Amino acid sequence: MKIFSFALLILLFSSCFNKPVETLKTTVLVKSEWGKFFQQKEIEGTFVLIKLNSDTVKVFNSERAYQQYLPASTYKIFNSLISLETNVIENENIIIKWDGKKRFYDKWNQDQTMRTVMKYSSVWFYQELARRVGREKMQYYVNTANYGNTKLGDSIDTFWLEGDLRISPIEQIDFLEKLLKYDLPFSKRNIETVKQLLIIDSTDQYKYYGKTGWVAKIGWYVGFIILENEKWLFALNIDINNNDDVKQRKLITEKILRSERIIK
Repeated sequence: MKIFSFALLILLFSSCFNKPVETLKTTVLVKSEWGKFFQQKEIEGTFVLIKLNSDTVKVFNSERAYQQYLPASTYKIFNSLISLETNVIENENIIIKWDGKKRFYDKWNQDQTMRTVMKYSSVWFYQELARRVGREKMQYYVNTANYGNTKLGDSIDTFWLEGDLRISPIEQIDFLEKLLKYDLPFSKRNIETVKQLLIIDSTDQYKYYGKTGWVAKIGWYVGFIILENEKWLFALNIDINNNDDVKQRKLITEKILRSERIIK
């Protein structure tokens, strides 16, 4: 376990960014012991964990934690917020009719609401929402929230999958921190709605929220855990080389969270 000054890490990794990292923590705690969870499956990746309002960020593979990648389906969190705020969809229960085009995943080939879409991560639904929002409003909210590198690229309905938008694991944490503090350009009602869409598990001890992402051999799992007296935010980013690696996004995350005694 190693502790570094955050200022030193900012100097080391500032070349990876077009703007400063917003989550300016005092101390980076390098958790080398988390490496065993990646090594067991021969997976390259990083994991970032922060307690809300703490001045310490816990990291495995700190260099990768500051590198930017396509957000893939983790952008559905932001896309949902924008779509509700701009009223292109009235609420999370509104049905958008399936366009009849068969995709590779059967669960996508049906009418959808935000509730079903977040569970099955249907791409076409959020492509339709992005087209309804439009480039001007989309860019406005991405800029205002300072999301990733803020670059949309040429296509309004694929920029989070193959466009120019990039975000680092540290920046994912920064976004989630703003979400939990209601420090985003969205109403509290819309933020609460989207949070409820992200629930993975709820027990007497905690509520567990998360969203996966996968594109171009890069996998994501980001989210947060709400306990009685504290809140923890996490971001995992890994290389995906086979189908088994896909399920390791959640499995590695939950092994780390259990090792930190955040979940059971």
